[in-house]
Amino acid sequence: MANIQERKSKEGKTTYKVLVRLKGFPTQTATFDRKTDAKKWAQQTEAAIREGRHFKTTESKKHTVAELIDRYMRDVMPKKSAIMKKQEFQLKWWKDKIGVYLLADVTPALIAEYRDKLMLTPVECLKDKASNTKRKSKQGGAVTLEPEKIQKPRSSASVNRYLAVLSHAFTIAIKEWGWLEDSPMRKLSKLRESNSVVRFLSDDERERLLAACKESKNPYLYTVVVIGLSTGARKMEIMGLTWKDVDLKMEVIRLTKTKNGEFRAVPLQKHALDLVRAMSKVRRIDTDLLFPGENPKTPAELRKPWVDALERANVVNFRFHDLRHSAASYLAMNGATLAELAEILGHKTLAMVKRYSHLSEQHTSKVVASMNEKIFGGQ
Repeated sequence: MANIQERKSKEGKTTYKVLVRLKGFPTQTATFDRKTDAKKWAQQTEAAIREGRHFKTTESKKHTVAELIDRYMRDVMPKKSAIMKKQEFQLKWWKDKIGVYLLADVTPALIAEYRDKLMLTPVECLKDKASNTKRKSKQGGAVTLEPEKIQKPRSSASVNRYLAVLSHAFTIAIKEWGWLEDSPMRKLSKLRESNSVVRFLSDDERERLLAACKESKNPYLYTVVVIGLSTGARKMEIMGLTWKDVDLKMEVIRLTKTKNGEFRAVPLQKHALDLVRAMSKVRRIDTDLLFPGENPKTPAELRKPWVDALERANVVNFRFHDLRHSAASYLAMNGATLAELAEILGHKTLAMVKRYSHLSEQHTSKVVASMNEKIFGGQ
C-alpha cells in the first residue's frame, strides 16, 4: 500500500513524500512538490511492482554502460577462451564511446549511430605487396624490409563482431544480473556480410609459399602453415597447442582453445603428422607448448616471419586466416560435404560453410548422377 506524507520545510515549502510498501518487496520512496504527482507515481509504482516491471527499470537507471562493460570484463571474459580476448579491445571501444549513458537511455538508434561510425573509423593494416614495403638502412649498410602500415575501413564482418560482443553483454545483464528488461540490440540489424569471394591459394601459390616458409629463419613457421593448410585450424588454435593436445598414436590433435569454446578433434595426416613427430623428438623441456616463444609460457610471434614469407613468395592479398579458407576449399573440391566441412572447421551451423558450396558442385553432380543411374537405370 502507498502512504503519502505531507512535509513542510523551514522556509514553508510543502512537499509530499511517498512510501510504497508491498509484502515481499523493499519499500520504494520518492518526494514530489505536488500531491497529484505523488499519487500518480504511487499508483504507477505499485502496479509496476505487482507486474514485475519496477525493479528492472530501476536497475537500468542505476547503472551505466561503462559499469556493465566493467562487470562483464571482470566476471565473464575470464571464462572465455584465449582466442576471444580480442573482444576486450572491442568492449573498450564501446565503453569509450557510450560508457557514460545509463542503460535506461541506450536505444537502438544510439547503437546504430555508433555502428555506422565504426564503419567509417579506419584501422591499421599491413600491406602484402612487395612494392608496398619501406626500406630501412641500419648502420653498416645492412638493409632490412619492414611491412608498411596503412589505414583501411572496417569490414561489415568486423563491425558485426563489435555488435555481437556488446549484445552478449546486454544479454548477460538481462538474464543474470537483472539490470535490464530488454536489450536495445534486439531491434538492431546486423550488417550484411559478403561471403561471395573466398581467397584460397592456387597450386602454384601454395608451392611458392611453402617453399618460402621452409626457408624462413623461424623454426616454427613452416610447420604451423602446413598444419593450417591440412586441418583448417585457426591460427590461435594452432599456436595454443600443447603436447597434451597431440595424440600421435591416434593421429589427431585436440583443439581445446577454440573460438566457440568447444572441444574439437582434428585428424593429423601425412606431411603434417611427420613434421609434428619430428618436433616431438627435439621438443623443449621448459614448456609444454608446441610453438613456444622466447618466454616459454607464451606462443611464438609469427607475424613478421609470415609477412616476409608472403613477400618472398610474391603471394598478395592473403591473410593467415585464409589458410583456413584454403583448407576448406581444398576439402570441398575433393568431395567433402557441407556437414563434414562444418564438423572439421568447428562451425555449429551449415551457414558458415555455404560459401564453399560452389566448389563442390562437380562432386554433387556426380552424386546425383549416380543416384539417378541406380533408380532409373537405362530408362
